[in-house]
Amino acid sequence: MDRPAPDAPPPQHWRHRLYRVIWESDTPAGRVFDQIVVAAILLSVGVVLADSVQGWHARWAGPFTALEWFFTVLFTLEYLARLVSVPQPLRYVFSFFGIVDLLAVLPTYLALFVPELHALIDVRILRLLRMFRIFRLTAYVEEYQAMGEALWASRRKILVFLAAVVMIDLVMGTLMYVVEGPEHGFVDIPTSVYWAITTMTTVGFGDITPRTDIGRFIASVMMLVGWGTLAVPTGIVTAEMTIRRHAGRPLPERTRTCGGCGAGGYGPEARFCQQCGRALPAVAPAPGTQD
Repeated sequence: MDRPAPDAPPPQHWRHRLYRVIWESDTPAGRVFDQIVVAAILLSVGVVLADSVQGWHARWAGPFTALEWFFTVLFTLEYLARLVSVPQPLRYVFSFFGIVDLLAVLPTYLALFVPELHALIDVRILRLLRMFRIFRLTAYVEEYQAMGEALWASRRKILVFLAAVVMIDLVMGTLMYVVEGPEHGFVDIPTSVYWAITTMTTVGFGDITPRTDIGRFIASVMMLVGWGTLAVPTGIVTAEMTIRRHAGRPLPERTRTCGGCGAGGYGPEARFCQQCGRALPAVAPAPGTQD
């Protein structure tokens, strides 16, 4: 997922040991490191949210500032440690999570020179995407990948469907502009199209409502059509996922972890750990198969 540097430094090197702690979540030290990072992320996000409350900010501005700088320094050290531990630092810097890590610490430093940029600290919430790696939710990740493949395979059908919905909203919004008019809140066609979209998606904020009988009839038709349109993209993606399932996708390669040193990533063909030489556990049979 978020491993921009799959090649570790040479063994028995301090960078290799640091690499295993930071990048390999299946080791004991790696799990502890990830848990600390996630706790720091959650606490820092909580500080940002609490600091946005005007009353709390006026009362505890000093502690909030100190905590923010504490988390910024902590994440800066983590970012530098990741750069040092990988053999190709630029590959990590320009990766998705590398950019997210940089954005997590950059706003605080920029706020020293441009105070208005302090609001950008909220981008640290993006770091919560690492929760998938922390908890090793491989089953959920596999399903996410399957859903992503199904969405990509059915992208043209979904685009055609969205284009049809947009055309309906344009026509119905224009019609409501003619029927209701500015005196009932439909001041222009874009506003009427906005009403059509909220009605078609069954959101219905209620900020604009039809007042005439014809307008209410059109709104009723759009509500009923909206119920039907909600099922179309679901059916498209579900059909694509069903086709792929019956086509027989290969099972993902399962890896094992050494019970002695905690080194992971060993495939079914490995028998001994390359780090400590201990025998690896037997490969468990795949779900739904027989011995």
